[in-house]
Amino acid sequence: MAKFTKANSVGEWLDQRLNTTTLNKVLMTEYWIPKDINFLWAMGVLLATTFGILVISGIFLMMYYKPDVNLAFDSVNYTIMQEVAYGWLFRHMHGVAASVVFLIIYIHMLTGIYYGSYKQGREMIWISGMLLFVTFSAAGFSGYMLPWGQMSYWAAMVITNLFGGVPFIGDALVVWIRGDFNVADATLTRFFMLHVFLLPIVIMGIIVVHFYTLRIPHVNNQESEDIDFDAEAEKYLSGNKKESKVIPFWPIFISKDLAVLGIFLIFYFYLVFFHYSFAMDPVNFDPADNMVTPAHIYPEWYFLWSYEVLRGFFFDIGPIKAFDVGLIAFGFANVIFFIFPFLDRDPAVLPAHKRPGFNIWFWLLMVDLIVLTVYGKLPPTGINAWVGFVSATIFIILFLLLPIITKADAKKRGA
Repeated sequence: MAKFTKANSVGEWLDQRLNTTTLNKVLMTEYWIPKDINFLWAMGVLLATTFGILVISGIFLMMYYKPDVNLAFDSVNYTIMQEVAYGWLFRHMHGVAASVVFLIIYIHMLTGIYYGSYKQGREMIWISGMLLFVTFSAAGFSGYMLPWGQMSYWAAMVITNLFGGVPFIGDALVVWIRGDFNVADATLTRFFMLHVFLLPIVIMGIIVVHFYTLRIPHVNNQESEDIDFDAEAEKYLSGNKKESKVIPFWPIFISKDLAVLGIFLIFYFYLVFFHYSFAMDPVNFDPADNMVTPAHIYPEWYFLWSYEVLRGFFFDIGPIKAFDVGLIAFGFANVIFFIFPFLDRDPAVLPAHKRPGFNIWFWLLMVDLIVLTVYGKLPPTGINAWVGFVSATIFIILFLLLPIITKADAKKRGA
């Protein structure tokens, strides 16, 4: 049994039992971050903060929300918005944070792609990050259904119908997910449980895994320089801080993160108080009615790119029906990012501006994603349908060409 001496303070008492000094070094004061980074490396802290806002505001909303098809709409639009003191504020905070969190995730993902922060030992960082994206997407979709407005109901109908395309078990799977043959009360209560309990717990677990995956390969930097962290840490600890290429997470790096966080919160609360309507679809202020289909059904903006890939193939290809083609393309679009590190055949970790072919590929992808997002909200008629088809096809072709392009870049450098 370990021997304990009399502690002179609460901190010393805890240290004897929990080894808090070593834990503080490992996680904070001697967790080393490259100096050569910019504000884009603060997205992790912004994401954690926004998730915290979602949890706290969600707890207050849950106190008054009624997960019942006869009560849900009024509990949101009347009870919370008009009767509960500052209920409108918590709803605005939750709705805006739900949109902003995806903006942060997309910036974080695209930063990782641009700087090559997904290979040479960082594959698990990327994969755990993609798992976070999927769970946040599930939380976003389940939450979108809870107000039980027109768009909530019909979006749930469209999305759950997608599972009907799964071979052999599709129809049974749809009924199992809904808890009924139609989107109904059982569906609402299931999605309520997912949104307020199961998915937040899963997200918290994956966040822990995501941070842990950073421990071994460390954080990348702007030039993707291969830094000897142990040697640079020794320089810093010996007092040679100017020449050292690393800084400690606490208090140096976190102070920079907090500066970016402060600017972000100004932007966030500006949206909460003055421009919250962008996060609330006007169609969703009509109660759900299964007898009246909205003229145009579409998801929130952060799903529009993949939604456009789904519906972009609006005609049959040989014996394959248009629905099945779209479903295959949709599955491709969502799975392909998971295997992204293995599609890049360039062994070097370099930013896109040092890889000519990949640089062109990256910016083409950016433009294509914007086009998919814009046209995903437009009715799929006339020229809109063809633009959607072309952009969805380009998206797939870009990823099919990625191994060839990255291998060519490596060959040009003599790698």
